[in-house]
Amino acid sequence: MVSATVFKGTAVAAALVSLLAVPAHAAPLEPGAPMVDARASTLPAPDVTGVWNVLRTVRRQGAPGAIARLDDRDTIRWAAVGVADRKSGRAISNADRFRIGSVTKVFSAVALLQLVDEKKLKLDAPVNRYLPGLLPDHRITVRHVLSHRSGLHDYTNEMFARTVPGFEAVRTKVFTYRQLVNRSLSKPRTTKPGGAYSYSNTNFVVAGMLIEKLTGHSVRTEYKSRIIDPLKLRDTFYVHPGTKIPGRHARGYLTPDAAGAALVDSTEQTVSWAQSAGAIISSTRDLNTFLSALLGGRLTSRAQLAQMERWVPAGTSQAYGLGLRRRDLSCGISVYGHTGAVQGYYTYAFASKDGRRSLAAAANTSNNGTVLNSMLGTLESAFCGKQAKPQRLPAPVERHEDVAPGIPLSVDPN
Repeated sequence: MVSATVFKGTAVAAALVSLLAVPAHAAPLEPGAPMVDARASTLPAPDVTGVWNVLRTVRRQGAPGAIARLDDRDTIRWAAVGVADRKSGRAISNADRFRIGSVTKVFSAVALLQLVDEKKLKLDAPVNRYLPGLLPDHRITVRHVLSHRSGLHDYTNEMFARTVPGFEAVRTKVFTYRQLVNRSLSKPRTTKPGGAYSYSNTNFVVAGMLIEKLTGHSVRTEYKSRIIDPLKLRDTFYVHPGTKIPGRHARGYLTPDAAGAALVDSTEQTVSWAQSAGAIISSTRDLNTFLSALLGGRLTSRAQLAQMERWVPAGTSQAYGLGLRRRDLSCGISVYGHTGAVQGYYTYAFASKDGRRSLAAAANTSNNGTVLNSMLGTLESAFCGKQAKPQRLPAPVERHEDVAPGIPLSVDPN
């Protein structure tokens, strides 16, 4: 018998809130999958009410809607608050697709590490070996690019120095990879090759170029054949340079720099400024399936997964591997995945070390630093349970995750 529990709070106009538990069928681990982390297999019970409360909070802070899905071995729980479409008032749901922003970087890294497994790429080889003449410094390796230690300037600093005008200037534009790299190379580098972590979308534009050069196919084809089709991801697409999200989806809303200004509907866009750094569309279901498969050892060899998990410091309670972020939570548990910020959407997608518990959460707004920081609470509740420690307020704005240091974020002083 399937049991379902629904948690309800104070009625909110145009808001739908639900948390359900249903059985799921996990795919078996392949032989040679990584050993199960003892801490990951004994996680505290998730605080599902806490997840719901975080979503209510981000809605009060300016997100039209927010969703979360928690896959925990054979149990699925999900939550949804607010609206997918401000004009129609349609309630948001975990059935809605959305733009995942920089969670795309994990897909790109997986494709490249599969190419390492196929002996077509070496992590410590210079990028210029595969893309002759692209970069001015022959010491920049594939590993440096995937770990944000190349020193390549993030061209989005200038592109989005003013949020809405910057977005409107590129909304329907189609860039080549080389045009984006050239924008980066027109600015000084941030560190020497192999230096300190410095987040830059340029690195994963280069990653996309490597995928296409080594396979002779588009990144769309490679994402589909290497990840989307094998995992049966039914909501995951790379439509660039198309502007529409296929099927049922949440509309995205961009927060202007001026306090109190009306949200801008940013749903339709090419995302050509990001491409292999941030243009994938997905759902909470598919993101959990993807991360569980990756961390469960079903997408790369054990050796390449270990390479992804070679960490360098990347900010407060964080580290970065190869296209993979580690977040260290208040209860001492670490989770693995990525955050994503793209105009109109914020995404958190993380899983336990063994991949057996995964959480994907999204809000359909962006350029709102308060919402971005509050979304971290979904991870605390999902993985620490009631052991989660209250976040200090006001939380510092995360400027060095998926938006470059120079990009402004609006912050609610309350």
